Amino acid sequence: MGKWTRDDIWRFVEEENVNFIRLQFTDVLGTIKNVEIPVSQLDKALDNKMMFDGSSIEGFVRIEESDMYLIPDLDTWMVFPWTTGKGKVARFICDVHRSDGTSFEGDPRGNLKRVLLEMEEMGFTHFNLGPEPEFFLFKLDENMQPTLETNDNGGYFDLAPTDLGENCRRDIVLELEEMGFEIEASHHEVAPGQHEIDFKYADALTACDNIQTFKLVVKTIARKHGLHATFMPKPLFGIAGSGMHCNISLFRDGENAFFDESGELKLSNTAYKFMAGVLEHVRNFTAVTNPTVNSYKRLVPGYEAPSYIAWSAQNRSPLVRIPASRGLSTRIEVRSVDPSANPYLAMAVILKAGLDGIKNDLRVPEPVDRNLYEMTPEELEEAGIGTLPTDLDHALSALESDEVVKSSLGDHIYRNYMDAKRMEWEQYRVTVHPWEREHYMKMY
Repeated sequence: MGKWTRDDIWRFVEEENVNFIRLQFTDVLGTIKNVEIPVSQLDKALDNKMMFDGSSIEGFVRIEESDMYLIPDLDTWMVFPWTTGKGKVARFICDVHRSDGTSFEGDPRGNLKRVLLEMEEMGFTHFNLGPEPEFFLFKLDENMQPTLETNDNGGYFDLAPTDLGENCRRDIVLELEEMGFEIEASHHEVAPGQHEIDFKYADALTACDNIQTFKLVVKTIARKHGLHATFMPKPLFGIAGSGMHCNISLFRDGENAFFDESGELKLSNTAYKFMAGVLEHVRNFTAVTNPTVNSYKRLVPGYEAPSYIAWSAQNRSPLVRIPASRGLSTRIEVRSVDPSANPYLAMAVILKAGLDGIKNDLRVPEPVDRNLYEMTPEELEEAGIGTLPTDLDHALSALESDEVVKSSLGDHIYRNYMDAKRMEWEQYRVTVHPWEREHYMKMY
């Protein structure tokens, strides 16, 4: 049984004076959508009878098949702390079903459940995720529009007065804790105006729900401080971009399947095969984990973001790192993911890639314990170290070539995702950018 029942929810509504409920879901591009209903409609929602028009949502369905149902996950019940008085607002995160009651294949959350079921059929019981999302805080202008002026000049782990975002970050943490998050760390990141808040790992589905909630909270509380929070991977040239390192592990009946006391580095064969699968497919799933034109401005040497396909247990320059903790905390850290990714799709492709490594007994390459950024192109080639795609166009072409990654998305999501991203690239390609005018207007 889940942690919330229908009776529990009604009791909470009456005791806490909740007047509105948001039924949240996520579209193919990772944008949070919601239908807000008055509390008088709560029973209808709990009876799975709340309908919406799916044709108006990016990547969902055509207008002639638009009727869809929102199925609340009772365990995601939560009241937003910043809504007080007579108008408290709560939310459910919902799965999306077709009018015939079947799960909608274009629902990213439902798609992740499908890949998790495949994992369970292989004998694993949990896929855990501990995300490390980074974000920037920018000042707002007099029209409440974001500027390019960061709210501080702080650096990694700096404190006030250099870190002027400290109060905002502290309020974000307090709101998250009130909503049930267990915050493990909160600090200023490398770049001015850049911050990171880490929360405790959870099973992948819950963790992805938490990422979406986290983004909503960060943006809402930043606005209350007169700031704009963005999860754009690289908002400013010349400084580090924002990543979302993903610490992942597989469990089987309460035991960490990545840990082996007698194994090399105390890692199991399962861990090595899973990692081999990730490294085998990472170039091809980068269009999902790094989904925007801007994502590839971050994936360049010199700013701590990984651009080379390698792994290590000793340094942070490779794409995959093995943190030092062992036992139940044994995990693989995938460092290329950025926070603009749809978390449900990102976890689906990473999990599917790792499971493919296990199924096919893939061998992991030798670890690279040198600083990859100091290696010459010749040394990288000699070591067999490949690179991630350099732009969204190349990433989409790589995705098209990989049947394993495509199957992790399913036909519906794959087709709609590709259509949307090809359009995004084409719009970028034909746009004349300020850099071009600065460099060519006088020269020619």
